[in-house]
Amino acid sequence: MAACNREIVARMQSDVPLIPQLAAHLVAAGGKRLRPLLVLAAARLAGYDKYGEDMRHVGVAACVEFIHTATLLHDDVVDNSQLRRGLASANAVFGNKASVLVGDFLFARAFQILTADGSLPVMAILSAASATLAEGEVMQMTTQNDLSTSVEQYLKVIYGKTAALFAAACETGAVVAEAPDNVREALRLYGANLGMAFQLVDDALDYAADQAVLGKTVGDDFQEGKVTLPVLAAYHAGNEEERAFWVRTIENNEEQREGDLQRALDLIAQTDAIGVTMARAQEYAEDAVKALARIPQAAPGSARHHHEPLRELLVDVALYTANRAR
Repeated sequence: MAACNREIVARMQSDVPLIPQLAAHLVAAGGKRLRPLLVLAAARLAGYDKYGEDMRHVGVAACVEFIHTATLLHDDVVDNSQLRRGLASANAVFGNKASVLVGDFLFARAFQILTADGSLPVMAILSAASATLAEGEVMQMTTQNDLSTSVEQYLKVIYGKTAALFAAACETGAVVAEAPDNVREALRLYGANLGMAFQLVDDALDYAADQAVLGKTVGDDFQEGKVTLPVLAAYHAGNEEERAFWVRTIENNEEQREGDLQRALDLIAQTDAIGVTMARAQEYAEDAVKALARIPQAAPGSARHHHEPLRELLVDVALYTANRAR
């Protein structure tokens, strides 16, 4: 991770001063770095054994973080978010134009890192994931303010906007390690299920978290009229009057007034919509752990054996993800 962080800082440099300034604002805010961690851990668990200057998985991990960061910059502009990781969002500090353009720069940097790595399979996985990410965000935009969205459609949206990049991070780690297809597929499945759990919890926290702990504004999804599982669960469990409240605040989004967020939080608590969402996240986290079990144990003394503790680390990541508070 230390090598990956050095790579991230080195690659966000540019002769145009605003670019490293804005990128540093996000880096300084310090995210979880979960996606690059997944690349590194998946590669090692799959048997990647190179150390020193030519560690390919470090460049790929930095590339995944750049793709993620670029989408964050763009998403915050689209959502008009004011907070990111507990600090003012880049668009709030530097403006929308700079955020969009620096997001473009980071995407382009990601392509440069990939072409330097030179692996066509890695490029294929990450370019496909980038397209899926964009599709997920567009799908989310089209389901916004629409309470007829099914749970299946919602799950498709969160697969696109979050889980696809988690899956790609884990799969590219396996590809760098030249792992056999069964290991590659198990790691891809682990990442996909982990990403689903991660986004479900994210959507639950928007209605259940302590804002100071969460690091972004509680109730953002509500104010934007996003149709997430907590809203769908509360809407479907509500009586006629409660459903009318959701239609007014989510579908006729411009009609929100003072006190509506508190009423939404009350209804979500009353219908146990958070419990429903967290239970679904727990199922995905358990599926992620099951996927890891499909990777054969390394024989003692083999090259892969000393990486076995990473299996436990990845199990812990899945369980943490389904129970986190931020």
